[in-house]
Amino acid sequence: MTERQVSPALKKILEQDVKLTDRFVAYLLQFSSFKSLKIHCKMLEVSCDGIAWLATWVAFIWLLNSSDLHQMQVNMLIGLLLDIVVVAFLKAFVRRRRPMPATDMLTIGPDKFSFPSGHASRAFYILVFFTHLYSLPIIFWMPLTAWAVSVVLSRLILKRHYILDVCAGALIGVVEALFLGLIWLSADSAAWFVGFLSEDKVFSEPN
Repeated sequence: MTERQVSPALKKILEQDVKLTDRFVAYLLQFSSFKSLKIHCKMLEVSCDGIAWLATWVAFIWLLNSSDLHQMQVNMLIGLLLDIVVVAFLKAFVRRRRPMPATDMLTIGPDKFSFPSGHASRAFYILVFFTHLYSLPIIFWMPLTAWAVSVVLSRLILKRHYILDVCAGALIGVVEALFLGLIWLSADSAAWFVGFLSEDKVFSEPN
């Protein structure tokens, strides 16, 4: 946002957000566990990159053509695409600048806007997807939750986002997952889509 477009009340909120983020990150880095997390922040950043997830997931659908997985694969892909569109639209509309200039284009993408955090929305979308929509065994829930929370914290530690950015992003990711649950594609529709994508016949020919 430009200075002329921000109301005094909103400007005050954003200023407090900046101060709170700085204090919160400084507080976190007092602890050895979060200092260790700082070392792995780049890896966490890549692990939740939108383009990386999209490309990897399309390859996963293409290479692992199993009828048992089609419904999960296609619905996850729909959610990933939805997340990219929603976050891109909101960033273009809000236009809040990142805490630091976007100089590392390979890891944070070409956009210079901060609100909302796409990494946070994607991390929490994936978390809800694999714990509620296509529930993995409960043994995986804790590692998934730890990963999602670590991704969010890494965005603050790397000074890619402010607290409001990641909170909004996490909330958007949850809402996207819940919305996906409402429009969940059927097994037949997902199988048709995979067949169209791979140009193979998913359904066997009748005898």
